[in-house]
Amino acid sequence: MKIRATVICEHEGHILFVRKARSKWALPGGKVERDERPVGAAARELEEETGLSVDGLLYLQELKARDTVHHVFEASVVNIEEARPRNEIVDCHWHAYTAMDQLDTTDATRHIVKSFVRRL
Repeated sequence: MKIRATVICEHEGHILFVRKARSKWALPGGKVERDERPVGAAARELEEETGLSVDGLLYLQELKARDTVHHVFEASVVNIEEARPRNEIVDCHWHAYTAMDQLDTTDATRHIVKSFVRRL
């Protein structure tokens, strides 16, 4: 079973999505490394993929999807205007909550975002 830290960055009714080459839109995040806590992985992955620095992380939920356990965090960041694709990420974009159904994304990502929006 893969363990993943997944991050939701929300800003003015939009959520930050990232995309690797020839991949679907996803939330920033990635593998929790050996001897790393999910909260640490969330901060590290967000910075590696988008350049955003975490000011705080709020644990939202655990989601089991296929062979992956997602530890989902909401991030408070200090440099929200500086989101840029970095490393293996080729694109990052702020999508409105209402655009979720039009995005090419996985069922797990769709479920995470819809759960997040419901709690607002």
